[in-house]
Amino acid sequence: MLSHSQPCRLGDVRITRIDEFASDAFAPERLLPDWDLVAGRRHAAGLVPGSLNAAQDRVVISVHAWLVETGGRRILVDTGAGADKERPGKPLFHRRRDPFLERLLAAGAEPESIDTVLLTHLHTDHVGWNTRLTDGDWVPTFPKARYVMPRVELEAMTAAAPDSDRAALFRDSVEPVLDAGLAEFVGADGGEVAGGFRFHPTPGHSAGHMCIALDCGGAGKALFTGDLMHHPIQVYHPDWNSMFCERPDEARRSRETVLDAVADTDTTLFTAHFAESSAGRVIRDGSGFAWRFL
Repeated sequence: MLSHSQPCRLGDVRITRIDEFASDAFAPERLLPDWDLVAGRRHAAGLVPGSLNAAQDRVVISVHAWLVETGGRRILVDTGAGADKERPGKPLFHRRRDPFLERLLAAGAEPESIDTVLLTHLHTDHVGWNTRLTDGDWVPTFPKARYVMPRVELEAMTAAAPDSDRAALFRDSVEPVLDAGLAEFVGADGGEVAGGFRFHPTPGHSAGHMCIALDCGGAGKALFTGDLMHHPIQVYHPDWNSMFCERPDEARRSRETVLDAVADTDTTLFTAHFAESSAGRVIRDGSGFAWRFL
């Protein structure tokens, strides 16, 4: 299976998972309230032990970013949960100290070498390393990068109550990027940015959630799925939402639309929370879909 030290190559494009941490903190029915024990057992052979523990009472999820190297450029897709962030309402992400930057360096990329950060949406575990604490202030971790994000996500964040978790997230992980003049925005319809990357609206998990695609020429396409799915069993059951989906009906529609579009094609999915290699392909399985890890 791939790890942060084993990049995936699609032609001239090199894609490396930069690990932050993995967790088995969630019972299946907590992460995915529609989880069915019979269905879980039916798919267990392809999920245990990497994505579902042997007792089948805990799912395994990963939190990581993707480093994309192409044409002499270095792009980071999402930035994980970050370090030293006050998240008392989200214990899994509270005051973490993971060696994320050390793993980025091990992959050959210093923070100053990242020229673009692409954000699928603005949730805690996708924007944390936007900034780091330096001499008591939050400063952009990637000072030479343009941070590209959906405008709808920013609007939802800035409309949050001042004492909310989302407002705190804005203050420590997004506002410093705006203040530094490093932010760029994608409109509600998505579109192409940053040398061939294309944002595709996939609302539901959040109001402005987007998947991000890259055409890798004859080697196929890469699709960074953000929180379109949290666990590979959702490929088999796209009607199963996670506990974090803000707009359930939209989330189901977005998931089914993407799966239908990529199944049996040359598109490799680079997921945000699948464990094991985190990357794979969708194939058709009768009237539904199946998942194959790289």
